[in-house]
Amino acid sequence: MTSPPPPPPRAPLRVLIVEDSIADTDLMLRALGQAGFEPSHERVESADAMRAALVRQPWDVVLSDYTMPGFDAPAALAVLQAHGSDAPFIVVSGSVGEDTAVAAMRAGATDYIMKDRLQRLAPAVARAVADAGVRRERRRLEQQLFQAQKMDAVGRLAGGIAHDFNNVLTAILGAVELGLLDAPQPGPLREELEIIRDAATRAQDLIRRLLAFSARQVLQPTVLDLNHLVSDIAKMLRRLIGEDVELVLAPDAVLGAVRADAGQLEHVLVNLAVNARDAMPQGGRLTISTTNVELSGGNSSPVPEGPPGAYVRLAVTDSGVGMDADTRAHLFEPFFTTKPRGKGTGLGLATVYGIVRQSGGHIAVDTAPGRGSAFHIYLPRVAEAPEPAGSARAVVAPASGRETVLLAEDEQLVRLLARKILEQAGYTVLVAAGGAEALQLATQHAGPIDLLVADVVMPEMSGRELVHRLAEQRPQTRVLYMSGYADEAIERHGVLDPGTAFIQKPFTPAGLARKVREVLDEK
Repeated sequence: MTSPPPPPPRAPLRVLIVEDSIADTDLMLRALGQAGFEPSHERVESADAMRAALVRQPWDVVLSDYTMPGFDAPAALAVLQAHGSDAPFIVVSGSVGEDTAVAAMRAGATDYIMKDRLQRLAPAVARAVADAGVRRERRRLEQQLFQAQKMDAVGRLAGGIAHDFNNVLTAILGAVELGLLDAPQPGPLREELEIIRDAATRAQDLIRRLLAFSARQVLQPTVLDLNHLVSDIAKMLRRLIGEDVELVLAPDAVLGAVRADAGQLEHVLVNLAVNARDAMPQGGRLTISTTNVELSGGNSSPVPEGPPGAYVRLAVTDSGVGMDADTRAHLFEPFFTTKPRGKGTGLGLATVYGIVRQSGGHIAVDTAPGRGSAFHIYLPRVAEAPEPAGSARAVVAPASGRETVLLAEDEQLVRLLARKILEQAGYTVLVAAGGAEALQLATQHAGPIDLLVADVVMPEMSGRELVHRLAEQRPQTRVLYMSGYADEAIERHGVLDPGTAFIQKPFTPAGLARKVREVLDEK
């Protein structure tokens, strides 16, 4: 003899009941229980008691008698609306006419149930709760769309600012380095030129950080010493986290090198430091440590998805409130945030995750309520020595050539500088202020044009369109794109395809001449 199937699970339901009658409250709870709900409830019969109940916890539905001594349904509905709750409000009464019920519905009540027809209560509650869930999901999606649009607008703004500033910085840095070539001997003039170059380099770094904060800079991976990077950014982090949070650096003295974009990793550290600060409202300790580790792979590894091998671990640990398992499970999801409305975008840790993964690394989190959080970032170790940082570059003469270069650039300062750089390097330079003029020069020029150097974004005709139209006349001409825009802007113009030659503004004279030589010499 088979045993009967188990009863279906009962649906939990948080019910706030505005009612002065205990007996009527029991009848409503019984009707909900008989319909398959498992209600947990609180009964209130005054405005103050209702406000306190709304603060204590969220409610799935509010059931309210219409008339009570000193309180009634319209007043209860006003309290609910003033609190900002979107819980459905259902009037359950036995002494109100149709006109009053219609007035309550117009004021915002979800439904009206007579006490002598409580068989209608459970279906009405189920429908109201389901509709409220649909509305919440719609609002959540609308908020996500709004946030995505806002972040896109910020990114466009950052890209535009970077483009304009990078054009100016290209002219400044290039002119200064050409001046340094003409003034090789130590003296007041060289010192002043080096001051200008250092200031322009700092401005270049600010633009790079602006793009890093908006996650839109062109990636420039280099071999890095993480100890040096952490030490450089520590001063800014101390300003970000405030005086009541102690910043402790614990570097490994024999740390291996990694290959990553310095700006991206700075963005990671800033995000994690700001999150740690918010988790320590009363102050605490933020520790940033580095060490060499070996990952074995598999379930025994702190990052099971990571292949076995040599890694550098960058750990950011705070003494804050920590996170529960549910929060931990959604931590890196876009738009997920535990901060109050308007206090966080929910994109910070999603961006951190993306940067780490894009750098070929992995991230793990160790956290629990009351014992802080530790973010462990594992980046593959490389055998190369870190590139030197912080020391002044030697200024060298640009690589030379004898080919003919067609230069298309709408920004006058950059156009003049690039022409001077290339002519000093020995090239014959045809100069155009835009795509149409470049095509006209190409038509009129009798000899070969070995290389087109074109800005990506120009008025009237983009660099990509210029390349396509020039290819019809001169299919052997090679192409070098340049731009001060962020990578998303460049991708929209379709030039970051594999094998595309590209130079990011601001560039130095040696950098432009070297890149031109590389493109011309490429087989």
